[in-house]
Amino acid sequence: MANGFPPISKKDMEEMEIDQLDFVYVCGDAYVDHSSFGAAIITRTLEAHGYSVGLICQPDFRDEKSITVLGEPRLGFLVSSGNMDSMVNHYTVAKKRRKTDAYSPGGEMGRRPDYAVIVYCNLIRKVYKHNPIIVGGIEGSLRRLGHYDYWSGKVRRSILLDSGADIISYGMGEISIVEIADALNSGMDVSDITYINGTVYKTRNEENIYDAVKLPDFEEIKSDKRKYAESFAIQYRNTDPFNGKRLYETYDKSLYVVQNPPSRPLTQMEFDDVYQRPYMRAWHPVYDAAGGIPAFSEIKYSITSNRGCFGECNFCALTFHQGRIVQARSHESIIREAEEFITEKDFKGYIHDVGGPTAQFRFPACKKQMKHGACTNKKCLYPDVCRNMDVDHRDYLQLLKKLRSLKGVKKVFVRSGIRFDYLLADSDDTFLKELCKHHISGQLRVAPEHISDNVLSKMGKPKVAVYDKFIEKFDRINKQLGLQQYAVPYLMSSHPGSTLKDAIALAEYLCKHKLNHDQVQDFYPTPGTVSTCMYYTGIDPLTMNEVYVARDPHEKAMQRALIQYRRPENYELVKEALIRENREDLIGFGKECLIPPRKGAGVKFTKPVKGDKKATGRNSRGASGKDSRGGNGKHKSAGKRR
Repeated sequence: MANGFPPISKKDMEEMEIDQLDFVYVCGDAYVDHSSFGAAIITRTLEAHGYSVGLICQPDFRDEKSITVLGEPRLGFLVSSGNMDSMVNHYTVAKKRRKTDAYSPGGEMGRRPDYAVIVYCNLIRKVYKHNPIIVGGIEGSLRRLGHYDYWSGKVRRSILLDSGADIISYGMGEISIVEIADALNSGMDVSDITYINGTVYKTRNEENIYDAVKLPDFEEIKSDKRKYAESFAIQYRNTDPFNGKRLYETYDKSLYVVQNPPSRPLTQMEFDDVYQRPYMRAWHPVYDAAGGIPAFSEIKYSITSNRGCFGECNFCALTFHQGRIVQARSHESIIREAEEFITEKDFKGYIHDVGGPTAQFRFPACKKQMKHGACTNKKCLYPDVCRNMDVDHRDYLQLLKKLRSLKGVKKVFVRSGIRFDYLLADSDDTFLKELCKHHISGQLRVAPEHISDNVLSKMGKPKVAVYDKFIEKFDRINKQLGLQQYAVPYLMSSHPGSTLKDAIALAEYLCKHKLNHDQVQDFYPTPGTVSTCMYYTGIDPLTMNEVYVARDPHEKAMQRALIQYRRPENYELVKEALIRENREDLIGFGKECLIPPRKGAGVKFTKPVKGDKKATGRNSRGASGKDSRGGNGKHKSAGKRR
């Protein structure tokens, strides 16, 4: 290979003595040859099976010639927006343009188009009329059937139709992409490749769609929100490779989009193979002058140990993309990767993370999953931990011990998500003790997301009592170890189900526990999640019950402000929310109050007597918006629980 990297130019092809590539991969990200980047995994997997792949990364989407720089591929084009949906990459939840792009050279924004997969595929079709186009990655995967698109506010068709592509390889595509390549290499026409699991194809012949569940027609889900929710529920219950059915959606009564069942999970040997390809573990040197790719710095010395998640939070798309069945690499494979770190001159002895979607998941939730699949109408951890679950941290703990004992490794951090409900279900506290003693440094990030049980039920998260129990245990163990460490909760505002009343309850909880939050995530309706379906339809697709949804930007701003009620700039929003919900009792000088009064507010109040801990004032202005707990908006580090 040219410089050890796959070819990105004709010059590279000449040096590698390649006259024509088998595949040309068009990607919205800059190329980083590392196993945390989907383009690298697919490229190296195809190479391992004897296929040549060249890359056109971030082509000029205004110029069709940019798609021709590697010539016409022998077998077809592969197209992906990159590691993120291009719309999430470009816009905040407020639909404001982001200023930087972590997957572009130097973080430069604007190097890929909106709806990148559609634009790239149409660009290819202008030049190469008949070449097969295979779409993959997160954008293609989560938009594989009719879906609500938050940015346009519409229900859009399958990306397969709007892009003009031939096949979607959805989910984690290592198995399906090789089967597609082998089929094309055998001389099979792309229109005949209809049998591969983990793929979506289109057809005009309904009679050829066998053993399948028919979804509501696209026109139905476009015009009827209840039908949309029904369709989503069917899709959601067919994401398992063992029991998932073939699904199809009708367009214009003569065009059908067919989703085959998901690909099977990788075996441990196959999973190890994926991570032992000859990755350069670096961005392509053409990006050096721009300062490299910011996203790579975040994961350069992190290790992926698993994929899949049986946590199944409603706002997460993992069920649709990676699935619920956990797959894990062997200890030997992970240790080999860590040993590679040690040989690098930039490695300072710190492994930044060892995990995946959920760090401590190393095996399927229970033994039956690998034979019968995940339960169709039951979750593993919600509303309570399933009694059939195998709760065991020993394998993960052994792995961490092996890594931290390597010569040249100073500390191994765990920064992936930890499921505190799963941890509490383990009667053995050894893992939590080891985690506190060796694998965090001052703060552990956990994700209760909210404290209102009403909202948590819509999130698919455990009740707040479970989180409180975890915090008690976490604090107790740290005290036993003589450590001052804090749990920092991730919180989300405006999730479906969250009312202003719920947001105020969350603010009261933060006040009671002296938590000060610097970072808050507004709920972001991205394709492929239960919560996005709730947001669009006002219906929980898993129960078909109605759900309250905060869509008004002003109400959403109030919900967010309540979580950060101490900030002076949020004062008026917090005040408005409290008055609207008749909670003026939280405006005053008492320790339970969220904000102090301000002068000129039109409501009389009595200043507290010195030493009196009780607030007597309501809804008036104080001296200058200073916080009644001795602050001027400046507080100690975020999220510390005292």
